Amino acid sequence: MATVLTRGKALTRATARGSDSEKKDFDASSTSVASIPPLGEPIERKKHFWQRSKPYDSEAIATLPSVFDDPETAEKYQPPAEWENTHRFDPLARWTWGEENKLIRKIDWRIMVWACIMFMALELDRANIGQALTDNFLPELKMNTNDYNLGNTVFKLSFLCAELPSQLVSKWVGPDRWIPTQMVLWSIVASAQFWLSGRTSFLVCRALLGMLQGGFIPDIILYLSYFYKHAELTIRLGYFWTAMSIADILSALLAQGLLRMRGVEGHAGWRWLFLIEGLLTLIIGIMAFLLMPAGPCQTASWFRGKGKEGWFNEREEVIMVNRVLREDPSKSDMHNRERITVGLLWKSLKDYDLWPLYALGLVFQIPFVPVGQYLTLSLRGLGFDTFQANLLTIPYTVGHMITMLAVAYAAEKFSNLTALSVTSQIWGLPFLIFFNVADLANTNRWVIYAVTTLLLSFPNPHPIQVAWNSRNANSVRSRTISAAVYNMAVQTSGIISSNIYREDDRASLYKRGNRQLLAILCMNIVVYALVKVYYVWKNKSRDKKWAAMTEEQRLDYLATTKDEGNKRLDFRFEH
Repeated sequence: MATVLTRGKALTRATARGSDSEKKDFDASSTSVASIPPLGEPIERKKHFWQRSKPYDSEAIATLPSVFDDPETAEKYQPPAEWENTHRFDPLARWTWGEENKLIRKIDWRIMVWACIMFMALELDRANIGQALTDNFLPELKMNTNDYNLGNTVFKLSFLCAELPSQLVSKWVGPDRWIPTQMVLWSIVASAQFWLSGRTSFLVCRALLGMLQGGFIPDIILYLSYFYKHAELTIRLGYFWTAMSIADILSALLAQGLLRMRGVEGHAGWRWLFLIEGLLTLIIGIMAFLLMPAGPCQTASWFRGKGKEGWFNEREEVIMVNRVLREDPSKSDMHNRERITVGLLWKSLKDYDLWPLYALGLVFQIPFVPVGQYLTLSLRGLGFDTFQANLLTIPYTVGHMITMLAVAYAAEKFSNLTALSVTSQIWGLPFLIFFNVADLANTNRWVIYAVTTLLLSFPNPHPIQVAWNSRNANSVRSRTISAAVYNMAVQTSGIISSNIYREDDRASLYKRGNRQLLAILCMNIVVYALVKVYYVWKNKSRDKKWAAMTEEQRLDYLATTKDEGNKRLDFRFEH
């Protein structure tokens, strides 16, 4: 978690509950420590799944200490008047754990569930190509494996190029407007794949889908950061990518019925697959216009609530705004309809302290992607029929969901992002070694399938690393750009991955490609270690400078510094 060091005085902590009627304008120069309502303490939660949840006092104060509790530092972190939630900011607000936990559940149902549904729609339209492959998609369009690789490359390259422009548009007009627009547009293109006629139309549709879907993921992540604290976001992103896996399962099940439509109106089953799933996404995109509020204090609309009150009442809005801002004051440095200038864009791009995380995004999933991309084709090559090949993708997807959620929870429980992220590479090591030493041509097909399933069930650290990137940005401006750049790195890794298994290596069951995957995985373990070393060194350097300053020098620094975001001396990087 991003750490803000404070010079707070000792404050009395109790379980007394604050009242809305006590709310007042906070004047840092005149408010004394004695007049500040008592604060609470963090509740101790279980660290292992086998432990029982420890009971807690639901009436105990949940408002935790922050920079806003010390009049000498509070004024340095005041949210600007133009921030859309400033009217709900109240450093004297107090609420209970019972209220906070109830509110988080409400946010999960109102905001997170719909975000997951939208992500499932994205995954249906970008992953159904895998099911189409089992229905003679390539032969009927007169294409081969290399054409398929080129299509994946074109898609990911277009996706990559659209990431940053899409994020900038989203920040300018608001993700609540831009994301539904994206969904409607790409669903039209996805449905149009019904009329594919050959290699050219295939590549054009891949390019258009990539351009329209690019930016969706960082847009959603920025949007969710308005509602959740850092640790909560990591866990929710675990569920977010779980929704992608659920979509993969649904896609495999839907394919069982839709591919059987071969012959209906004289068309192939894969054509109906693209058309029907595209129309389903169109419906979800239209609904998104109605179900995505602009922010925590902007949920009122004719569809989401009557009058001035939307999904959340005034008390809930106060809690939402202050709990997030008390943890990370940087979340108020830009409002949700503010564009990023060219100067701010360049400033964010040259933030070298985030480059280690971009490096992780570039390499961490390369050892796994080619195996997954070619799974249905490989299963057909092993003798499984179309419907068996599609259903056999479900077990690894379920395993992948379980391991991904497990590492996301563990990363927060043990506060070690690097160690839990590198488990993905350690997991894959024995299975890639098997692919390199075994005589695959004479190995039982069920053994190959079992090893492949275990490999693809790896604990994906993507949710951890996305939230990690958000934490280490420490400003809305940098968080906006870095989310896009990180995802661009991930898409670049997809381009690399799509060109490791080649047509001339197919006869040997991709022996050359598997050697390359093993080499990259070993390199990745070293990269993770170097990222850990870098952030530890960076924090120790800042600790040394901060410790050498007197109390007066620290206050003067807070008052006069031009350092921003993660360049501030009072910021510590997560690792």
